[in-house]
Amino acid sequence: MHTELWSLIIEKTIFGVILLAAIMTGAAYVTLAERKVASWFQDRIGPNRAGPLGLLQPLADGIKFFLKEDMIPKNVHKAFYLLAPGIAAIPPLLIAASIPWGNQIELLGKAIKLQMIDLNVGILFIFAFASIGVYGVMLGGWASNNKYSLMGGLRSSSQMISYELAQGTAVVGVLLLAGTLSLDEIVKQQDSLTKWYVWRQPIGFFIFFVASLAELARVPFDLPEAENELVGGYHTEYSSMKFGLFQVSEYIHLIVTSALISTLYFGGWQIPFVDIASNSSFIYGVLGVISLLLKTVFFIFVFMWLRWTLPRFRYDQLMSLGWKFLLEAAFVWIVITAILVLAFPWYKTWF
Repeated sequence: MHTELWSLIIEKTIFGVILLAAIMTGAAYVTLAERKVASWFQDRIGPNRAGPLGLLQPLADGIKFFLKEDMIPKNVHKAFYLLAPGIAAIPPLLIAASIPWGNQIELLGKAIKLQMIDLNVGILFIFAFASIGVYGVMLGGWASNNKYSLMGGLRSSSQMISYELAQGTAVVGVLLLAGTLSLDEIVKQQDSLTKWYVWRQPIGFFIFFVASLAELARVPFDLPEAENELVGGYHTEYSSMKFGLFQVSEYIHLIVTSALISTLYFGGWQIPFVDIASNSSFIYGVLGVISLLLKTVFFIFVFMWLRWTLPRFRYDQLMSLGWKFLLEAAFVWIVITAILVLAFPWYKTWF
Protein backbone atom coordinates (compact mmCIF):
# COMPACT_ATOMS: atom_id res chain seq x y z
CA MET A 1 0.00 0.00 0.00
CA HIS A 2 2.76 2.44 0.96
CA THR A 3 4.71 1.53 -2.17
CA GLU A 4 1.69 2.31 -4.37
CA LEU A 5 1.13 5.60 -2.55
CA TRP A 6 4.73 6.72 -2.94
CA SER A 7 4.69 5.62 -6.57
CA LEU A 8 1.59 7.75 -7.17
CA ILE A 9 3.15 10.75 -5.38
CA ILE A 10 6.35 10.51 -7.44
CA GLU A 11 4.36 10.06 -10.66
CA LYS A 12 2.15 13.11 -9.98
CA THR A 13 5.14 15.21 -8.86
CA ILE A 14 7.07 14.49 -12.05
CA PHE A 15 4.01 15.11 -14.20
CA GLY A 16 3.29 18.34 -12.28
CA VAL A 17 6.82 19.64 -12.83
CA ILE A 18 6.66 18.81 -16.55
CA LEU A 19 3.22 20.43 -16.85
CA LEU A 20 4.37 23.58 -15.03
CA ALA A 21 7.46 23.88 -17.23
CA ALA A 22 5.37 23.32 -20.37
CA ILE A 23 2.72 25.90 -19.37
CA MET A 24 5.29 28.55 -18.42
CA THR A 25 7.31 27.95 -21.59
CA GLY A 26 4.11 27.97 -23.63
CA ALA A 27 3.02 31.26 -22.04
CA ALA A 28 6.39 32.81 -22.92
CA TYR A 29 6.11 31.75 -26.55
CA VAL A 30 2.46 32.77 -26.81
CA THR A 31 3.68 36.33 -26.12
CA LEU A 32 5.97 35.95 -29.14
CA ALA A 33 3.10 34.50 -31.19
CA GLU A 34 0.93 37.47 -30.20
CA ARG A 35 3.53 39.89 -31.56
CA LYS A 36 4.08 37.83 -34.71
CA VAL A 37 0.34 37.58 -35.43
CA ALA A 38 0.03 41.34 -34.85
CA SER A 39 2.83 41.96 -37.34
CA TRP A 40 1.19 39.73 -39.97
CA PHE A 41 -2.12 41.55 -39.62
CA GLN A 42 -0.41 44.94 -39.78
CA ASP A 43 1.98 43.98 -42.59
CA ARG A 44 5.10 44.30 -40.42
CA ILE A 45 8.02 41.97 -39.76
CA GLY A 46 7.68 41.63 -36.00
CA PRO A 47 10.41 40.45 -33.58
CA ASN A 48 13.24 38.84 -35.57
CA ARG A 49 16.51 39.94 -33.94
CA ALA A 50 16.84 37.68 -30.87
CA GLY A 51 17.88 34.29 -32.23
CA PRO A 52 16.83 32.63 -35.50
CA LEU A 53 13.42 33.97 -36.62
CA GLY A 54 13.21 35.80 -33.28
CA LEU A 55 12.66 32.56 -31.34
CA LEU A 56 14.82 33.73 -28.41
CA GLN A 57 12.75 36.89 -27.93
CA PRO A 58 10.84 35.46 -24.91
CA LEU A 59 14.19 34.67 -23.24
CA ALA A 60 15.39 38.22 -23.92
CA ASP A 61 12.13 39.62 -22.50
CA GLY A 62 12.45 37.46 -19.38
CA ILE A 63 16.04 38.61 -18.76
CA LYS A 64 14.93 42.22 -19.25
CA PHE A 65 12.13 41.85 -16.68
CA PHE A 66 14.50 40.37 -14.10
CA LEU A 67 17.19 43.02 -14.64
CA LYS A 68 14.96 46.09 -14.71
CA GLU A 69 14.84 48.26 -11.59
CA ASP A 70 12.19 47.02 -9.19
CA MET A 71 10.32 50.12 -8.01
CA ILE A 72 7.59 50.30 -5.39
CA PRO A 73 5.66 53.62 -5.35
CA LYS A 74 5.06 55.48 -2.10
CA ASN A 75 1.80 55.08 -0.19
CA VAL A 76 0.91 51.70 -1.69
CA HIS A 77 -0.49 48.95 0.51
CA LYS A 78 2.76 47.03 0.30
CA ALA A 79 1.58 43.55 1.37
CA PHE A 80 -1.33 43.41 -1.08
CA TYR A 81 0.67 45.24 -3.75
CA LEU A 82 3.32 42.50 -3.70
CA LEU A 83 0.82 39.67 -3.28
CA ALA A 84 -1.46 40.61 -6.21
CA PRO A 85 0.68 39.30 -9.13
CA GLY A 86 1.02 35.90 -7.43
CA ILE A 87 -2.72 35.66 -6.77
CA ALA A 88 -3.34 36.41 -10.45
CA ALA A 89 -0.94 33.68 -11.65
CA ILE A 90 -1.81 30.76 -9.35
CA PRO A 91 -5.51 30.05 -10.28
CA PRO A 92 -4.90 29.39 -14.02
CA LEU A 93 -2.05 27.02 -13.10
CA LEU A 94 -4.39 25.06 -10.81
CA ILE A 95 -7.00 24.95 -13.58
CA ALA A 96 -4.34 23.59 -15.96
CA ALA A 97 -3.68 20.80 -13.45
CA SER A 98 -7.31 19.64 -13.68
CA ILE A 99 -7.47 19.49 -17.50
CA PRO A 100 -6.90 16.04 -19.09
CA TRP A 101 -4.05 16.73 -21.52
CA GLY A 102 -4.24 13.20 -22.87
CA ASN A 103 -5.72 9.79 -22.07
CA GLN A 104 -2.85 7.78 -20.64
CA ILE A 105 0.61 6.84 -21.75
CA GLU A 106 2.48 3.59 -21.16
CA LEU A 107 5.99 4.18 -19.90
CA LEU A 108 8.31 1.55 -18.38
CA GLY A 109 5.42 -0.90 -18.25
CA LYS A 110 3.21 1.49 -16.27
CA ALA A 111 0.12 3.32 -17.56
CA ILE A 112 0.39 6.99 -16.56
CA LYS A 113 -2.73 9.17 -16.64
CA LEU A 114 -2.05 12.51 -18.33
CA GLN A 115 -4.09 14.54 -15.86
CA MET A 116 -2.65 16.00 -12.69
CA ILE A 117 -5.91 16.22 -10.72
CA ASP A 118 -8.74 13.90 -11.76
CA LEU A 119 -11.84 15.10 -9.91
CA ASN A 120 -15.41 13.92 -10.32
CA VAL A 121 -16.40 17.59 -9.85
CA GLY A 122 -13.78 18.96 -12.25
CA ILE A 123 -16.00 21.69 -13.72
CA LEU A 124 -16.84 23.05 -10.25
CA PHE A 125 -13.13 23.02 -9.36
CA ILE A 126 -12.32 25.05 -12.47
CA PHE A 127 -14.96 27.71 -11.92
CA ALA A 128 -14.10 27.96 -8.23
CA PHE A 129 -10.48 28.83 -8.96
CA ALA A 130 -11.36 30.96 -11.99
CA SER A 131 -13.43 33.16 -9.67
CA ILE A 132 -10.43 33.59 -7.35
CA GLY A 133 -8.29 34.99 -10.20
CA VAL A 134 -10.18 38.29 -10.11
CA TYR A 135 -8.74 39.03 -6.65
CA GLY A 136 -5.22 39.43 -8.04
CA VAL A 137 -6.29 42.08 -10.54
CA MET A 138 -8.60 43.79 -8.05
CA LEU A 139 -5.97 43.90 -5.29
CA GLY A 140 -3.33 45.12 -7.74
CA GLY A 141 -5.55 48.02 -8.76
CA TRP A 142 -6.62 48.93 -5.24
CA ALA A 143 -3.25 48.49 -3.49
CA SER A 144 -1.42 50.67 -6.05
CA ASN A 145 -3.00 53.86 -4.64
CA ASN A 146 -3.54 55.17 -8.18
CA LYS A 147 -6.90 56.31 -9.52
CA TYR A 148 -6.27 54.79 -12.96
CA SER A 149 -5.19 51.48 -11.43
CA LEU A 150 -8.22 51.51 -9.13
CA MET A 151 -10.56 52.13 -12.04
CA GLY A 152 -8.95 49.27 -14.00
CA GLY A 153 -9.31 46.96 -10.99
CA LEU A 154 -12.98 47.90 -10.52
CA ARG A 155 -13.70 47.39 -14.20
CA SER A 156 -11.98 44.03 -14.19
CA SER A 157 -13.76 42.75 -11.09
CA SER A 158 -17.23 43.74 -12.31
CA GLN A 159 -16.50 42.44 -15.81
CA MET A 160 -15.12 39.06 -14.72
CA ILE A 161 -17.84 38.45 -12.13
CA SER A 162 -20.58 39.38 -14.64
CA TYR A 163 -19.31 37.17 -17.46
CA GLU A 164 -18.54 34.23 -15.15
CA LEU A 165 -22.30 33.85 -14.76
CA ALA A 166 -22.88 33.52 -18.49
CA GLN A 167 -19.80 31.31 -18.92
CA GLY A 168 -20.80 28.92 -16.15
CA THR A 169 -24.42 28.79 -17.26
CA ALA A 170 -23.41 28.02 -20.85
CA VAL A 171 -21.60 24.86 -19.72
CA VAL A 172 -24.75 23.42 -18.10
CA GLY A 173 -25.94 22.17 -21.50
CA VAL A 174 -22.79 20.04 -21.82
CA LEU A 175 -23.30 18.68 -18.30
CA LEU A 176 -26.92 17.73 -19.12
CA LEU A 177 -25.69 15.73 -22.10
CA ALA A 178 -22.67 14.19 -20.38
CA GLY A 179 -24.37 13.44 -17.05
CA THR A 180 -21.09 14.10 -15.21
CA LEU A 181 -18.90 16.93 -13.93
CA SER A 182 -15.68 15.02 -14.66
CA LEU A 183 -13.65 16.53 -17.50
CA ASP A 184 -12.10 13.16 -18.29
CA GLU A 185 -15.53 11.55 -18.71
CA ILE A 186 -16.74 14.48 -20.81
CA VAL A 187 -13.82 13.93 -23.19
CA LYS A 188 -14.35 10.17 -23.35
CA GLN A 189 -17.99 10.64 -24.34
CA GLN A 190 -16.86 12.63 -27.40
CA ASP A 191 -15.26 9.56 -28.97
CA SER A 192 -16.20 10.38 -32.57
CA LEU A 193 -16.37 13.52 -34.67
CA THR A 194 -20.18 13.51 -34.68
CA LYS A 195 -20.27 13.33 -30.87
CA TRP A 196 -18.32 16.54 -30.29
CA TYR A 197 -20.56 18.67 -28.11
CA VAL A 198 -20.16 21.71 -30.34
CA TRP A 199 -22.63 20.13 -32.82
CA ARG A 200 -25.33 19.70 -30.16
CA GLN A 201 -24.42 22.82 -28.18
CA PRO A 202 -23.63 25.51 -30.80
CA ILE A 203 -25.36 28.28 -28.84
CA GLY A 204 -23.72 27.18 -25.60
CA PHE A 205 -20.33 27.17 -27.31
CA PHE A 206 -20.90 30.67 -28.72
CA ILE A 207 -21.90 32.04 -25.31
CA PHE A 208 -18.96 30.32 -23.60
CA PHE A 209 -16.52 31.66 -26.20
CA VAL A 210 -17.77 35.27 -25.99
CA ALA A 211 -17.78 35.12 -22.18
CA SER A 212 -14.22 33.76 -22.29
CA LEU A 213 -13.14 36.82 -24.29
CA ALA A 214 -14.47 39.00 -21.48
CA GLU A 215 -12.98 36.80 -18.76
CA LEU A 216 -9.56 37.09 -20.42
CA ALA A 217 -10.06 40.84 -20.96
CA ARG A 218 -9.25 40.35 -24.63
CA VAL A 219 -10.38 42.70 -27.39
CA PRO A 220 -13.16 43.75 -27.78
CA PHE A 221 -13.52 43.48 -23.99
CA ASP A 222 -10.10 44.75 -22.83
CA LEU A 223 -11.58 47.62 -20.82
CA PRO A 224 -9.52 46.96 -17.63
CA GLU A 225 -6.37 47.86 -19.60
CA ALA A 226 -7.82 50.54 -21.91
CA GLU A 227 -4.63 52.57 -22.48
CA ASN A 228 -6.45 55.56 -23.99
CA GLU A 229 -8.37 56.01 -20.72
CA LEU A 230 -6.45 54.26 -17.93
CA VAL A 231 -2.77 54.29 -19.03
CA GLY A 232 -2.17 50.60 -18.28
CA GLY A 233 -5.11 49.98 -15.96
CA TYR A 234 -4.61 47.82 -12.88
CA HIS A 235 -0.89 47.22 -13.55
CA THR A 236 0.07 50.87 -14.21
CA GLU A 237 2.21 51.09 -11.04
CA TYR A 238 3.95 47.74 -11.52
CA SER A 239 7.45 47.29 -12.90
CA SER A 240 10.11 44.64 -13.36
CA MET A 241 9.10 41.01 -12.76
CA LYS A 242 5.92 41.97 -10.89
CA PHE A 243 4.58 43.44 -14.12
CA GLY A 244 5.98 40.43 -15.97
CA LEU A 245 4.05 38.07 -13.68
CA PHE A 246 0.80 39.88 -14.47
CA GLN A 247 1.53 39.51 -18.18
CA VAL A 248 2.49 35.83 -17.87
CA SER A 249 -0.69 35.12 -15.88
CA GLU A 250 -2.79 36.58 -18.71
CA TYR A 251 -1.18 34.27 -21.26
CA ILE A 252 -1.40 31.23 -18.97
CA HIS A 253 -5.09 31.97 -18.66
CA LEU A 254 -5.32 32.24 -22.46
CA ILE A 255 -3.72 28.80 -22.90
CA VAL A 256 -5.88 27.21 -20.22
CA THR A 257 -9.11 28.72 -21.56
CA SER A 258 -8.32 27.56 -25.10
CA ALA A 259 -7.61 24.05 -23.79
CA LEU A 260 -10.86 24.10 -21.80
CA ILE A 261 -12.90 25.09 -24.88
CA SER A 262 -11.26 22.24 -26.80
CA THR A 263 -12.00 19.82 -23.94
CA LEU A 264 -15.65 20.75 -23.48
CA TYR A 265 -16.76 21.19 -27.09
CA PHE A 266 -14.19 19.72 -29.48
CA GLY A 267 -13.36 16.29 -28.09
CA GLY A 268 -10.27 17.22 -26.06
CA TRP A 269 -7.53 14.70 -26.76
CA GLN A 270 -9.79 12.56 -28.96
CA ILE A 271 -8.88 12.24 -32.65
CA PRO A 272 -11.62 11.55 -35.23
CA PHE A 273 -11.53 7.95 -36.51
CA VAL A 274 -8.71 7.01 -34.08
CA ASP A 275 -9.55 4.94 -30.99
CA ILE A 276 -7.23 6.42 -28.36
CA ALA A 277 -9.39 5.71 -25.30
CA SER A 278 -8.97 1.92 -25.50
CA ASN A 279 -5.26 1.99 -26.31
CA SER A 280 -2.64 3.00 -23.74
CA SER A 281 0.47 2.57 -25.92
CA PHE A 282 3.07 5.34 -25.99
CA ILE A 283 2.30 6.36 -29.58
CA TYR A 284 -1.45 6.70 -28.98
CA GLY A 285 -0.82 8.67 -25.77
CA VAL A 286 1.44 11.13 -27.61
CA LEU A 287 -1.09 11.46 -30.45
CA GLY A 288 -3.78 12.40 -27.91
CA VAL A 289 -1.57 15.12 -26.40
CA ILE A 290 -0.75 16.49 -29.86
CA SER A 291 -4.46 16.51 -30.75
CA LEU A 292 -5.38 18.66 -27.73
CA LEU A 293 -2.39 20.96 -28.26
CA LEU A 294 -3.31 21.59 -31.90
CA LYS A 295 -6.90 22.45 -30.94
CA THR A 296 -5.60 24.71 -28.17
CA VAL A 297 -3.21 26.50 -30.54
CA PHE A 298 -6.07 27.03 -33.01
CA PHE A 299 -8.21 28.79 -30.40
CA ILE A 300 -5.24 30.85 -29.18
CA PHE A 301 -4.85 32.03 -32.77
CA VAL A 302 -8.59 32.86 -32.97
CA PHE A 303 -8.32 34.98 -29.80
CA MET A 304 -5.36 36.83 -31.34
CA TRP A 305 -7.14 37.17 -34.68
CA LEU A 306 -10.08 38.89 -32.99
CA ARG A 307 -7.72 41.28 -31.18
CA TRP A 308 -6.60 42.79 -34.50
CA THR A 309 -10.03 42.66 -36.13
CA LEU A 310 -12.66 44.07 -33.75
CA PRO A 311 -12.91 47.54 -32.15
CA ARG A 312 -13.17 47.98 -28.40
CA PHE A 313 -16.64 48.25 -26.83
CA ARG A 314 -17.71 51.02 -24.49
CA TYR A 315 -17.96 49.83 -20.90
CA ASP A 316 -21.74 50.26 -20.74
CA GLN A 317 -22.05 48.16 -23.92
CA LEU A 318 -19.85 45.47 -22.37
CA MET A 319 -21.98 45.21 -19.23
CA SER A 320 -25.24 45.36 -21.19
CA LEU A 321 -24.13 42.48 -23.42
CA GLY A 322 -23.27 40.34 -20.39
CA TRP A 323 -26.35 41.00 -18.28
CA LYS A 324 -29.04 41.72 -20.88
CA PHE A 325 -28.20 39.24 -23.61
CA LEU A 326 -25.65 36.49 -22.85
CA LEU A 327 -27.00 35.52 -19.43
CA GLU A 328 -30.61 35.36 -20.63
CA ALA A 329 -29.57 33.46 -23.76
CA ALA A 330 -27.66 30.96 -21.59
CA PHE A 331 -30.72 30.31 -19.39
CA VAL A 332 -33.00 29.89 -22.42
CA TRP A 333 -30.50 27.46 -23.96
CA ILE A 334 -30.47 25.37 -20.73
CA VAL A 335 -34.26 25.03 -20.96
CA ILE A 336 -34.09 24.08 -24.65
CA THR A 337 -31.35 21.51 -23.98
CA ALA A 338 -33.29 20.00 -21.07
CA ILE A 339 -36.41 19.66 -23.24
CA LEU A 340 -34.41 18.03 -26.04
CA VAL A 341 -32.76 15.58 -23.64
CA LEU A 342 -36.10 14.56 -22.12
CA ALA A 343 -38.15 14.49 -25.32
CA PHE A 344 -35.61 12.94 -27.67
CA PRO A 345 -33.38 10.28 -26.04
CA TRP A 346 -31.29 10.03 -29.24
CA TYR A 347 -30.21 13.66 -28.74
CA LYS A 348 -28.20 12.69 -25.66
CA THR A 349 -26.31 9.81 -27.23
CA TRP A 350 -26.36 11.27 -30.78
CA PHE A 351 -24.95 8.76 -33.29
